[in-house]
Amino acid sequence: MSRALGGLGPDGAPPPHGSREARTGLDELAADLDRTQPDAALGELWVRARSAPDGGIPAAFAAALLATATQHPATEQRLGDLIRRTGATSLPTGADEVPPPEPGHGTPESGDAPHPADEPPPSRVHNTVTGDSQQYGPVVQAGRITGPVHLHSVHVHAAPRAAGPAAPEAIAPRQLPPTTSHFTGRAEDLGLFDRLLAAPLPDAPLLLVLSGPAGVGKTSLATAWLRAIGEQACPDGQLYVDLRGDTLQGALPPTVALGLLLRSLGAASVPAGEAEQISLWRSMTAGRRLALLLDNALTAAQARPLIPGGTGSVVVVTSRQRLTGLLVDGARSHVLRPLGAEAGHALLSRVIGGERVAREPEAAQRVVDLCAGLPLAVSLASARLASRPRQPIRVLAEALAHESGPLTALHAEGVHPVRNALDASYDALGQGAALLYRRLGALPLLTYDSQLIACISELTAHQSEEVLDELMEANLVEDDESGRYRFHDLVRVHARETAERLDSAESRTGTVRRAVDWHLAAASTAQRLLTPAQAVLPRTYAYPCEPEALPRFDGERQALAWLEGHRLELVACVRESVARGWHAGAWQLVDAMWPYFLNVRHYDLWIEAHEIGRDAARLDGSAPAFRQLLTSGAIGLSAAGKLDEALAWYEEALDAARSAGDRRDAGQSLLGLGACCYEAGRLDRAEEYLREARALWEECGYVRGVGLVLTLQGEVALADGDAPRAVARFEESRRTLASVDDAHNVARARAFLGRARVRAERDAGGLAELHGALGVFEESGALHWQARTLEMLGLSLTELGEPDAAAEHFVRAAALFDTTSPKDAARLRADPRFPRGGG
Repeated sequence: MSRALGGLGPDGAPPPHGSREARTGLDELAADLDRTQPDAALGELWVRARSAPDGGIPAAFAAALLATATQHPATEQRLGDLIRRTGATSLPTGADEVPPPEPGHGTPESGDAPHPADEPPPSRVHNTVTGDSQQYGPVVQAGRITGPVHLHSVHVHAAPRAAGPAAPEAIAPRQLPPTTSHFTGRAEDLGLFDRLLAAPLPDAPLLLVLSGPAGVGKTSLATAWLRAIGEQACPDGQLYVDLRGDTLQGALPPTVALGLLLRSLGAASVPAGEAEQISLWRSMTAGRRLALLLDNALTAAQARPLIPGGTGSVVVVTSRQRLTGLLVDGARSHVLRPLGAEAGHALLSRVIGGERVAREPEAAQRVVDLCAGLPLAVSLASARLASRPRQPIRVLAEALAHESGPLTALHAEGVHPVRNALDASYDALGQGAALLYRRLGALPLLTYDSQLIACISELTAHQSEEVLDELMEANLVEDDESGRYRFHDLVRVHARETAERLDSAESRTGTVRRAVDWHLAAASTAQRLLTPAQAVLPRTYAYPCEPEALPRFDGERQALAWLEGHRLELVACVRESVARGWHAGAWQLVDAMWPYFLNVRHYDLWIEAHEIGRDAARLDGSAPAFRQLLTSGAIGLSAAGKLDEALAWYEEALDAARSAGDRRDAGQSLLGLGACCYEAGRLDRAEEYLREARALWEECGYVRGVGLVLTLQGEVALADGDAPRAVARFEESRRTLASVDDAHNVARARAFLGRARVRAERDAGGLAELHGALGVFEESGALHWQARTLEMLGLSLTELGEPDAAAEHFVRAAALFDTTSPKDAARLRADPRFPRGGG
């Protein structure tokens, strides 16, 4: 009511602006009255209006009141009842009617000439509809009206206007924001939009939803493109509305947005109801070709009523949400990603100058990296540097990298736009999505599986997917090509800070422990599939996982691929476990990664993880785990060519095993010592260690261990030039390992057997064994052993006089070694038998 009565001036007098302000307030009041029906409020409005000065209702206020009532039937009925109860018989109508002047106030200059007493006074109504008018909806032309007025749908066509001065030509609106002078790095996105414009939908305007996280440059890109296509594509104007979708509370209602748009196109009067506004908007835009930027939309429902009629317009809707609901309406969706390193560097150079950047290229790149490709962040950093022309770029890089974080350092005049924007996105989340946002922020990880998300959220898979969809829709998380999810770098910082501010340390610790236990359970599942013949040390969990909460692997290749794809997350869990004193979890994670290290051979990671795991096992007081981590870590050191360190680890493991009276572990250490001596060319000493290991394992019945010793004894014989003895050892090794279903090591024995047969018999019989072994390794995804077997095939084909076939295998082997063992790749390419120019 206050808004409606606000249309009156002091003491109830109408303002000089006429009825427009009153009508606007009454439109809103009438809608509220129809929803809530406060009859007392309506009565108060009527009494207040009738008691206004000058003998009744001001004409402008009355016209607005009555016109508003006709738009709302329930309000109209109650208003009519009030009029009858108060005894009113007539109301002035028409906003252009004015009350008669007081006696003596009319003058010839004012046009109020006297008239004879026996003639009726001239009409005071001026409501001509001229020929250049465009009318939408009902039109009433009348003098004084008594009683209720009912409007029905009629169409009024104005008569042609008499010849006279031409009406001023309407100006096409040009409302798009200016393009920033520093706009850069979006050529690929602009090219995509141009292609969409060149192939429009046949029966609808081009509708593009441009979404992305806060600060990624959605508005700048949309503005730049719509300005670029200009009058050629959209000659009838460029419209812009900020829908204020930062928060739910501040979002612009569609009725307000429609009012702005309709007035921009020249509508003299805007209907009160949303349905009528939409109808008028579509009618006014049906024949026009407009560019319309609906900026910062919150929901699809907010933007949908604003889509123009006809087919010639271009509409871009920007939003932090993905607005998937608009895709049903035929919208094209484009998620805007952060700037690449080169574009971010170019943006920094544009603001502070290329010479300054060239003086400190590494610091400049560090600044761009810490801004994570967000144009808003890079612009803030650039502005800070530009305002301090003598400050080294290094100083800002250090401030951004400080523990207080880039969200604190990125500010302008005391305002933190990046943090404020992310705060607004977070505040718009539902309770479940906000909790998941904070829990993900508490994790020391870069990517998250959907099953991990269900685990830490303590929800079912279906429930967690719904919550995750909300974060995806808000562009706070994004999915990658592997089907996992991740935060944008600055969003991750914000999520972590939000979790630290709102959640207790105990709650955050529980979230991290759930994630560590989930990774341990998943990696152990892969380990059991990849090395079924190898005993797995016991696992301990604070939060055990149900089998359905873990990944399912269809075979060895999929299990190994999972370990490969999650290696960084697994090592992050190892480090976090050590930092929190969860020593058992740390060494168990390293032990579970054994098949990955064995098959993929990332030596640096292998050695680092085992150094951590060995120390964690010692602190945990688990002697079996300590010995296990020593021997598996020593294998990595030996494979990496660090033989002295490997020997030291094996000897420590052997001493520990003998002290514990564990013959099986002692045999493992002796096997490793034999392998180190073999790699060092000390073949006699290697054979001594291997015989001792074989004897211990035969005594304790460890059949698989005996098979492994036989394989290594065959390698020693082959290196010693005794190919027939090597063939015998490899054949015995293959049979022994097959008896315990160790498929991987059976394939290794077959590969060596094939190579030994070519050396011993000088015919192609051994090639079949090599190809058979290669097929097993390809099936399991064991890249290192694929490379080893391809190299042996190349050597064998060279010896059999087939250099062209050999060259192909050498090249393939080198390419695989590039990913698993660069040292072996360099060794192979340096071999004179490697084809020159073969890569």
